[in-house]
Amino acid sequence: MITMSQPQDKDGNGSPHCTQLYMDIPSSCLPIVYSSLYNITFMGLEKLHPFDAGKWGKVIRFLKEDKIITDGRIVEAREATEDDLLVVHTKRYLSRLKWSLIVASITEIPPLVFLPNFLVQRRVLRPLRTQTGGTIMAGKLAVDRGWAINVGAIKRKVELDWGTQDEEYLQKVELHLEGALNEVRPDILVYNAGTDVLDGDPLGGLAISPQGIIRRDEVVFRAAQRRGIPILMVTSGGYQKKTARIIADSIINLRCQGLIGGNEDGEGSEGCVGGVSLMMCSASSSPSSVLKEHAPNTI
Repeated sequence: MITMSQPQDKDGNGSPHCTQLYMDIPSSCLPIVYSSLYNITFMGLEKLHPFDAGKWGKVIRFLKEDKIITDGRIVEAREATEDDLLVVHTKRYLSRLKWSLIVASITEIPPLVFLPNFLVQRRVLRPLRTQTGGTIMAGKLAVDRGWAINVGAIKRKVELDWGTQDEEYLQKVELHLEGALNEVRPDILVYNAGTDVLDGDPLGGLAISPQGIIRRDEVVFRAAQRRGIPILMVTSGGYQKKTARIIADSIINLRCQGLIGGNEDGEGSEGCVGGVSLMMCSASSSPSSVLKEHAPNTI
């Protein structure tokens, strides 16, 4: 059991919180965090939302097919408990999630209102709590190993003009990233690598190509590596079925470019085949602030 600090009050005081989300990970495992519990499936209700609620499992399947990872080398995420969530959420907020009507509103899946809440907890909220736990575990791994990827987590934030294409998008990503990193030296860089910027996404509104997304991820990882800054990547939003393949291709490209570690035991591929938001944490930032920023919206 490892202690995680609670948010500080106005006087700078914070109480310790013990959590089971951290664990000792064998060096043979890659710092890629995932659980089959991430995927939301229940009587086809997941199809009523444009988000592909099973894309994380598809990403992992593609990475296995390309021999980037195996089951034994994936770090298994643990579900965040209520005590973990109380580090950043109020009891009142968590209590409201015991009403299916509230969850239906937050997830934008109206039929959830007709389900008993115990089913909503098990089939909808448990996957999101597990993704939250995965992000916390990946954060620790990033600090320990220099990089980590949580193949999960949901957060949508796009602040570019409608229809922005690759050239302008990548220029802005690189310009603002370099500017921020030249101003401050963070202890960790949390990279929200959303694919809702992909051309054709019904909610993102941008026109970025798959190659543009792959190049974006490479730019961010290269900037972190060049400065020796640990980086945590979460795969975040993206509302098209093809995003799982693009995410997997991007991770493969990071591997081929030497930006993430390989398979130390000799396994792996022999050849290479805004949704962006960054959060930089300094030593004064508590782990709870990372949890609050990157916890799925419906936990």
